[in-house]
Amino acid sequence: MESKSLAILKQYWGFQTFRPLQSEIIASVLQGRDTLALLPTGGGKSVCFQVPALQLPGICIVISPLIALMKDQVQNLRKKGIDAVAIFSGMSHREVDIALDNCIYGRIKFLYLSPERLYSDLVKERIRYMKVSLFAIDEAHCISQWGYDFRPPYLQLALLRQLHPNTPFLALTATATPAVVKDIQDKLAFVGGAVFQQSFRRGNLGYMALAEDDKMGRMLRMIQKLGGSGVIYVRNRRETQEVAQYLVNHGISADFYHAGLDAQTRSLKQDSWMDNKVSVIVATNAFGMGIDKPDVRFVLHIDIPDSLEAYYQEAGRAGRDGKKAFPVLMYQQADRDRLWENFEASYPPITFIQQVYHQLANYFQIAYGAGKGAFFDFDIVDFCKRYLIDILPTMSALKFLERDGWISVSEAVFIPSRFKFEIDYQELYKFQVQSAKYDPLIKLILRTYGGVFEYYVPINEYEFAKKLKMSYSDVVDMFGGLQKLQLASYLPKTDAPQLEFLQPRVDYRNLFIDATFIQERKDVKEKQLKAIYAYLDDTECRSKALQRYFGEKDDTYCEVCDLCLMRAHRQDIAKKLRKEIKLLLLQDQKTIKQLVDELTIGNDEVKVRVIRELLDEGAVLLANGFYSWKTPF
Repeated sequence: MESKSLAILKQYWGFQTFRPLQSEIIASVLQGRDTLALLPTGGGKSVCFQVPALQLPGICIVISPLIALMKDQVQNLRKKGIDAVAIFSGMSHREVDIALDNCIYGRIKFLYLSPERLYSDLVKERIRYMKVSLFAIDEAHCISQWGYDFRPPYLQLALLRQLHPNTPFLALTATATPAVVKDIQDKLAFVGGAVFQQSFRRGNLGYMALAEDDKMGRMLRMIQKLGGSGVIYVRNRRETQEVAQYLVNHGISADFYHAGLDAQTRSLKQDSWMDNKVSVIVATNAFGMGIDKPDVRFVLHIDIPDSLEAYYQEAGRAGRDGKKAFPVLMYQQADRDRLWENFEASYPPITFIQQVYHQLANYFQIAYGAGKGAFFDFDIVDFCKRYLIDILPTMSALKFLERDGWISVSEAVFIPSRFKFEIDYQELYKFQVQSAKYDPLIKLILRTYGGVFEYYVPINEYEFAKKLKMSYSDVVDMFGGLQKLQLASYLPKTDAPQLEFLQPRVDYRNLFIDATFIQERKDVKEKQLKAIYAYLDDTECRSKALQRYFGEKDDTYCEVCDLCLMRAHRQDIAKKLRKEIKLLLLQDQKTIKQLVDELTIGNDEVKVRVIRELLDEGAVLLANGFYSWKTPF
């Protein structure tokens, strides 16, 4: 069985060996066991479900909250000749219907679903008729309310167990505390499950947490010293541009990235950084998921992340090639204060959450008793401006509304335009003969795409405009015209988050919001913030502090973090001081002032500390106010 897994790995991925724990996880899955895999960022989690799924009969259903990552994985699988499809928010009912049919009757091997889709009766009913070999749950920590990134739609995953009770689950995550590990297994109803966990210690990473008044200057000096490729994480979109421009002005090849950019621009910026055309990318936390760039020499945070889980994931994008790299967190007291203020603002009163629901329904013109299943592009900035409310508590209100099953909100993701003919080939040919206007467009569609009569295909209107020597707007009008004539379905591209109403609209005063749950989440978040503060204030070892937080015991020092380096430096100074004290006192006895003044290494505090240590050890003697070195008789 292991040799077959390795053969698949070589055939499709070109690797000669598995990474640590991958083969053990795959073997567990092939034995039909519920399995939890904790692998670090860049540890190769996707291989753990893709390789066994290719050996098992039937389809593997993958649940992921990251739509952009789902799309990338589907694209990569298709390039390898493996049939895969993704269903997520923003797709039309017809598109979903066709994709699910192909999963039941076609050759689809992987179905990627966003968790919100499990609210759909259509999806649940179709999954019942699929031959499912494996359920793979990516970012599995999202199912736990004790985790740092709880996603209410993940609670729907228990439905999968009801639909296929004998199909094993593989849950995957990079970060989970012991409480979250237990919660994942409980929520997914693991039966005799196995847990595989790599150490959270990354020996090649020199973690640093620096209290710094001049962040920009320190950042510049570090980049100039370290060189190579790196990521700088900042708090907001404005800062991405400001910091990138600062670096460019100082001769560093840099660019900025955030979720507010259109998909094509984000892709170009990411590719430039991946190809080392740009050395440094300055980004919000929207950047990095699914990116596996091995030669990242530094990841700098110039603000404090919300949790140690988030920090560990983002910092872990450094040094994936195993060579020395530096995750550095720079902060000021004002950053610590702001983090706490944001925490307080993230748990608004119940009345505010109810008001946001009422305003959402008005914003999208949903009538009372209507709206179930309706989804819309959602611009939260415009929404908040319209109703004069702050974004942070509004975002939290949306999450609590989602948790209680009123709405579903997806991430911002680019969905290209899609097209499908709704008539057969003979009817289309008759239309072409009668319509010279549409004939060139139809011919180009048929030459460019296969399967356009069976399922939706992604299209690029700009490419059609270029080939047909027409304007972009004219091409869009023609695609729209084919839809108006009921000859085809045309779904224009979108690049916005999707908001879906899961229940008919009710009067906001009758809207149930679980206040107990909100208080529990607030308590969890408070513990996470205190853990971040404890990490910043740690005096032992950064790696040990991270391991301790994730429930891993390790008494060894990493020897490469800022704390270990400072300790080594202090020990080196103390060693040199001991030698110098011995030389001076062997020459003559001295008062404390004479001895401290004549020592050339360290500051006065360090000098006095070492003298006291030598006194305690009995190597130095004190008599009548004079110090001398104890000499053997």
